[in-house]
Amino acid sequence: MIKAISAIAIAAFIAAALTVLPGFAPKVEASEPVALAKSDRLPVATLNSNCAQQAWPNIAAACLKTGNKGLVREARLVTAERR
Repeated sequence: MIKAISAIAIAAFIAAALTVLPGFAPKVEASEPVALAKSDRLPVATLNSNCAQQAWPNIAAACLKTGNKGLVREARLVTAERR
């Protein structure tokens, strides 16, 4: 009998604690994060309007070059071959 009463008392204490504790939490306000400008970013390269109209895999080599160095970006080869 004492075990049953103590179990009910413990359950009531836990339920009361779970009900009362959220009242002590700080108020939460919805806000938008502030966007900070980063000075270490590379300049964004603009694409020709002609390059934006092309579809993969038929893309001209001029549209694959990056920046002023003239390097061609590598494309990953994806095949459907399974073994």
